[in-house]
Amino acid sequence: MLPDPLLSASTVIGFLLTLIRVSGVFVFIPIPGTSSMLSPIRVILALGITISLFPVWPQAAPNPSPGLFVLWVLSEAAIGVGVGLAIGFVAEAFGLGAQVLGLQAGYSFASSVDPTTQADSTVIVVFSQLAAGLLFFATGLHREVLRIFARSLEIYPAGSFVLTRAAAEQILMMGSTIFSTGLRLGLPLIAILVMVDISLALLGRVNSQLQLLHLAFPVKMILGLALLGWIAVLMPAMYRAASDSALVGVRGLITR
Repeated sequence: MLPDPLLSASTVIGFLLTLIRVSGVFVFIPIPGTSSMLSPIRVILALGITISLFPVWPQAAPNPSPGLFVLWVLSEAAIGVGVGLAIGFVAEAFGLGAQVLGLQAGYSFASSVDPTTQADSTVIVVFSQLAAGLLFFATGLHREVLRIFARSLEIYPAGSFVLTRAAAEQILMMGSTIFSTGLRLGLPLIAILVMVDISLALLGRVNSQLQLLHLAFPVKMILGLALLGWIAVLMPAMYRAASDSALVGVRGLITR
């Protein structure tokens, strides 16, 4: 007589489906110092969070058909990616604002490799990405994500979530916060830098002998750096406001 297995087939399937749901969000969540691609740190975090959600693992059928299991996998991936996109939009909004500021201040002429995206980015974009990753943990947004996953497992058991047209439109609407928050972050700085350009242009008209072209770059870069320090003080409040809006959208996504 064969001994009883330590874990039943239903428990193993529930673990796999929960892992797929949790892993979908880690593709988009900003983690400081790690790549946005699949990495050991993200895998370990996904496994740890999945195990911590053991009390709410779904009780699936022990022997589902291959087609039904694939449908469950797609359903779990859809809700995980949806939550991950909503959280990732907040960090991308800061990246957009930093990109606009770096372009206007002249930092786009020098770029470095962003450790998060592995792409050439200006130093201000790299700073904003690292700041967004730190604020993700400093503002407690990671705890809200865990609560959302636990609540989603209660509302939508294994394979019951269906990505409707209304849910897709809601995710797209949350994506619009990238532009609204990014412009709110960068527009005051752009206005000041435009005033600097106008002032230098007027000085050039008054005295054409002034070599203002060599003066414009250092003035705008130093002014942009000073304004970035001022904006850094406001970043936690702006991040919290943007994350609260994203959480409202995510809760609406997982609520029947």
